[in-house]
Amino acid sequence: MNMIVCIKQVIDPEAPPASFKIDSASNKVVPPQGVSPVIDPYAEYGVEAALKIKDALGGKITAISLGSNQLRDIVKKPLAMGADELVLLEDEAFDGGDSWSTAYALAMAIKKLGEYDIVFCGREASDWNAGQVGSGIAELLGLPSITLVKKIDVSDGKARVERVTDEGYEVIEVPLPVLITVSNEIGEPRYPTIKGIMAAKKKEPTIWKPADIGVEASQIGAAGSHTKLLKLFQPVREGKCEVIEGESPEEAAANLAQKLREAKIL
Repeated sequence: MNMIVCIKQVIDPEAPPASFKIDSASNKVVPPQGVSPVIDPYAEYGVEAALKIKDALGGKITAISLGSNQLRDIVKKPLAMGADELVLLEDEAFDGGDSWSTAYALAMAIKKLGEYDIVFCGREASDWNAGQVGSGIAELLGLPSITLVKKIDVSDGKARVERVTDEGYEVIEVPLPVLITVSNEIGEPRYPTIKGIMAAKKKEPTIWKPADIGVEASQIGAAGSHTKLLKLFQPVREGKCEVIEGESPEEAAANLAQKLREAKIL
């Protein structure tokens, strides 16, 4: 089994909301001071899904990440968990892309890798939460795709999966190769072992520039985006508090009821 997992370095989604700032001039998030980036938690579920299949059937797992200034200690986590190879699409030209240009770059990198049976993505990335890149990769590569998968069994060149729905789940059988997106339903990602961490430190990632995957700078990143971000802002939440008084608890309750009726809440 040859498996590919798309990962992403993101600002830690567990960072305090107050630590996030917006640069309104560039429509970008300013990384919080003192908060280290992490591998996108949804992508970690993708790594875990691939590792479960590797545990059962053997095979090879290649993780791919896109961006610039990717911290090695962060993006090597899939290697520490048990993945075999790491490919970094690393160049400033990859920055600032939308779902389309990101999916295009990743699809071209996957095509360059060659043979594969399953491509895994998280259901969405925890920074923009668009949930479009996985399906975009599948469309560009001409692959069937199944989203929100919670269980995968592979045999005889087919994958039999359980896909989460609002009412429960549905069972789907699909021929390989296929693209699958997963979330927490697949099971908690395993912790890297000491042996895995040490092995990951010694393994260097493969670095690809745009030319290495056969794309022009105009097709990727901000230059290749099909959408335009008009405004990025932090919503302002305001509230008012009015204390309802009375000579007694009963009178205060009656006054409160009167206020609620006037506000048409009751």
